[in-house]
Amino acid sequence: MRRNNFALRLQPSLMEEARKAAEAEGVALNQLINVALAEKLSALRTEEYFQERIRRADRAETLRILGRAGKGNPPRKGDELPVSGPQGLGKKHRPESHLSSTLGEHRAEQTEKPGGRATPQFGELKKRLNRFKGR
Repeated sequence: MRRNNFALRLQPSLMEEARKAAEAEGVALNQLINVALAEKLSALRTEEYFQERIRRADRAETLRILGRAGKGNPPRKGDELPVSGPQGLGKKHRPESHLSSTLGEHRAEQTEKPGGRATPQFGELKKRLNRFKGR
């Protein structure tokens, strides 16, 4: 592997922070700078990749697919989300005894909006896409 030298001029305060970080990580300052630069370049390339994917995206097709999410796929036992908060740790959102009664309610709601296991996540994504489109 060929190596190149480059005289890097840093502000004294930045140099001191870099030395402290390298020491805390147990690596040489040169290695820290190499890794930091590699991470930054990786982030820039990743941003470019996603920008290209955004340019090629078909929003209408994405929204059509998201609109189908969960239709004809009623919740199954074990799909319940845990109740949030310290008191709800380990508890299910709906006890099993309520599962069968809520399935009937869920089927009644399906005519108005899609149901299913992943609907809340897809619904949020659909809202974000619509905001991005300027709706």
